[in-house]
This record gives sequence, C-alpha cells and structure tokens, in this order.
Amino acid sequence: MSTLSATILLLTIMDPLGNVANFMSGLRQVPPERRLRVIARELVVALVILVTFLFLGPKLLGLLRLTQEALFISGGIVLFLIALKMIFPTSQSAKDESSSEPFIVPLATPLIAGPSVLATLLVMVSSHPEQMSRWFVALLSAWSITAGVLLCAPAIARVLKEKGAMAVERLMGMLLVMVAVQMFLNGLEYHANH
Repeated sequence: MSTLSATILLLTIMDPLGNVANFMSGLRQVPPERRLRVIARELVVALVILVTFLFLGPKLLGLLRLTQEALFISGGIVLFLIALKMIFPTSQSAKDESSSEPFIVPLATPLIAGPSVLATLLVMVSSHPEQMSRWFVALLSAWSITAGVLLCAPAIARVLKEKGAMAVERLMGMLLVMVAVQMFLNGLEYHANH
C-alpha cells in the first residue's frame, strides 16, 4: 500500500465531511465565538491518540497475544458495521444535549480517532512494520485534511445543508464497505498462507 492510498483510506474512515453535521450537533451548546477553539483542541487530542496508537499499538497486540489475521478480520467487521451505519443511519440521532462543552468524547474520539481508524492503523503497522515512516506521513496527511475540513465545519454546514451532508456520508459508507470486505478477505488469505 502506497502512502497516498493509506492516506485516502484513513481519510475515508475519518470521514471529515460526514462528521461536519456531528461536530455542529456536538457544538450546539457552545457559544459561536468558542467553536473554532474547541474544534482545534479536539483535533489536537485526536492526533495525540492516533500517533500514540500508531507507535504503541503493535506492543499492545503483543501483550494481548492477538494474531495478525484476527486483527484483519475484526478490523474488517468493525469497519463494515460503521459503514452500514453511515449508509443506513438510524433515526436515533438525538444526541445527549448536555449544556457543557464537549471534551475528548465524542468529538476527538470516537468521531475522529475512532475504533475503525485505530484498527486500520494497527493493520497497516502489523502488515509492514518497516514502513512506519510511510504510515506516519499518511496519518499526518489524513489528519491535516480532516482538520482543515472540520475547522471549516460551520461554513460547510451552511453550504451542504442536511441532505448534502447525508449524501456525502452515504457515499463514504459505500467506499468503507469495500475496504471492510477487502480487509476481511486479507485476513482469510493471511490465515490460509500461514
């Protein structure tokens, strides 16, 4: 996998355009003048989580004695379930309307640094540990694009409206289904060859 394809994969899973509506919903109780500061803070927290997981995730795998094929298959299943939710959203989008400012949850994680991104990072590092610098560049690139989109979330939400955001999220969901199936097949192939 090239750096570009890894970046596109991570970007698709992070789904910045699909998360614009989620971010605006999570920031509904935050005064408009503080929203950009909160978004920037949550983006930095998400980056710290992602980079930590990129470098320490394989050690965690070793401690838990998880095999590579288990990682591929479980990552594929998680991605598939997330993709299905993106394609067929439930009407249960009435989120917790607390009056406090969101901190780490749900914006930094799981919206940006979610389980599917973490599983994908683990799969990439486990498959080719010698290409750590490539995965780091891909992660930084995907995060930078995500940060750019989400920092423009208030403006994008006004342009896309609800139906446009829903269409983008469903398109990303379709792409993720294909990625999830490929991860699952890679796990089966890896198991058959070892």
